This record gives sequence, structure tokens and C-alpha cells, in this order.
Amino acid sequence: MRKPFLDNLRYGIVLLVAVYHVFYQFNSVGVITNVLIPGIPALDAPLYVLYPWFMAVLFMISGICARYSLEKQTGRQYLKGKVRRQLIPSVAIIFLIGWSTGWVTDQYANIFGGSGGQVPGLIKYLIWCMSGIGVLWFLHELLLCEVVLVLIRRLDKKDRLWQLGGKANFPVICLLVLGMWGSSYVLNTPVIEVYRNGFYLFCFLAGYILFSHEHIQSLLAKWAPCTLAMSGVLAVVYTVRFWGQNYAALDNLKAPLTNLYAWFACLAVLGAGKRWLDKETAFTRYMSGRSFGIYVLHYPLLVLLAWAMDKLLHFPVWSMYLLLPMLLALLLPPLIALIKRIPVLRTLILGGK
Repeated sequence: MRKPFLDNLRYGIVLLVAVYHVFYQFNSVGVITNVLIPGIPALDAPLYVLYPWFMAVLFMISGICARYSLEKQTGRQYLKGKVRRQLIPSVAIIFLIGWSTGWVTDQYANIFGGSGGQVPGLIKYLIWCMSGIGVLWFLHELLLCEVVLVLIRRLDKKDRLWQLGGKANFPVICLLVLGMWGSSYVLNTPVIEVYRNGFYLFCFLAGYILFSHEHIQSLLAKWAPCTLAMSGVLAVVYTVRFWGQNYAALDNLKAPLTNLYAWFACLAVLGAGKRWLDKETAFTRYMSGRSFGIYVLHYPLLVLLAWAMDKLLHFPVWSMYLLLPMLLALLLPPLIALIKRIPVLRTLILGGK
């Protein structure tokens, strides 16, 4: 079952991720980046507005799509496809491209403490690779969610969880913000805080169990103007409350206000997508077919461009905010087209056949 609004939301959020990463590289609040260039503090605002919810929505969309996929294939077939489309690219890109991001990080952070000349080349390459995982964490986290889902389906052979999700009304859906808040405390990795296992598993399962129901999607569409207004107000309140703080710190991500904003923003985005974006055109088909490539390739390209503009061309930082999105828009389409024409790279980087 293909729903155009899900494809449109997916590529739209991927574009937001790319824009977010432009502002993120120059953040002034202590979030770790690859290029250590002081930015303009006032331009941190988009980071606060986007960070609490945009990846959560991607996991919800993935959960919805998982439901539709598993209606047509077994769990084994489903995971086999994910190995090709997710696992292989998420590992191969680290070693083919990710090292360049780690290398840029080394130019700014001096990873080896001035002793780089004494470190064997292979060791440096491997450390650069591990420092260049970047956006690939999403594919790793998503695969974990998909494995957990297949295990749940084996235990829930009569599909009772999904049937239960279909009974939810709008007040119940709103109250599930408590579930999101609770999940923010569960299974967080201690060092690499981006792997918020409990939170993203909750979002993925919410997509599968709850938001994959047609009538619940229609319910969200009905309430979309209200949830958009509420999430807009919460965005302002959240930004004012946490302004100047590290918005990616776990303590802030566990806050009730953060999760309240995240939940209603997710409801608003899904509802607005169903209400206004459930259509397909030649442009949307083009973008949907390239959203994966944009996601996995934009970040290393962005980091290299930022390094070149800073270290080689000495551009002022304000110009980078303007030029980097334009350069990504110009360079990513031909780069993706080139990779698609090379079979081995198409498989390793884009997960294609």
C-alpha cells in the first residue's frame, strides 16, 4: 500500500535534515560538530525548532511503512531486504566516504594530539572512519527497530497490538505524549548520545501500531490545523526556555516540555501531510527516488565544502550559511546520478540492485 503523503513527508524531512546540518556545523551552544567554526548565535534558532521532532517523524514514517511492507511479505523476507537497502550502505559508506568526514574533524580537533606522524596510516584511516559515521546512525537505529518489530510479530501472531492501536481516539493519541516522555529515559547509550534506543523504538512502534491505521491518519488530518497551531506555540516556548543550552544534551531531551513539543509536532506533521500532501507528481516521484541518496551523501559533502570554504578559500562564516545549501542543491543530484550508473557503488552506497 503506497501512500504519496508518506513519500512526500520523507523527502521533505530529509531536505530539512540537510538544512539543519548547515546551521548545526556552526552552532554556538556546544553541540559537537566536525568543523569547528564559530557561527552566528542568532542563527541557532532553526536547530531548536527542528531537533526535538524531525528524526522522530522519520522513525514514525518508517514504522508505518513497515506495517504495509509486512502485509505483503514474511519477517525473514522483510529483514533480508533491509540488509541490502540499509545495512550494507550503512557500513560501506563509513569506509568509502565516512573517512573523509573524520579527516576533516582531525584538521580542526587534532584527534591524535600532535602525534599523527607516529600513528600507522591504517590506524588513522580506521579512526577517521569511526569519526565519520555522521548521519548513518539513523540506519543503524532503524535496523534495530525493525529487528525488534519482527520479534514482536512472532510473539503477537494474532496481531492484537495493531488492533488495539486502531481503537485509539484523539484524546488517547494526545495522552501518548506520556509514552514518548517515558521512552526518553530508556536505553540511552552513555557516550554516543544520538543512539536514543528507547525513544526511537517508541516512535517506530507508534508508527507501526497506531499511525498505520487509515482512520487514524484521517483523524490526524482533521485535527492538523489545531496541532500545527499548538506545535507552533510550543516551538516558541521550547526555544525560549532552552535558548543558549545544548539542545542535544540528554537532560534537555528528557524534559517534559521537550517531549510535549516533539509529540505534538509529530502529530502536526503527519496530519498536515495526510491533509495537504497526499498527491503525486513528476517532481515528487523524482524527489522520493533520491531521498535516500540525499540523506546519506549530503553530510560528508557538506563537511568537505565547509572545510574548503574555511581553510582554502577563507570565506566569512555568514556567507557559508547562504552558500552551503545552494552548493548541496547543485552538487547532490549529479553525484547521485553518477553513483546510480556505477553498479558496485549503486549497491554499496544507495542499496540498489
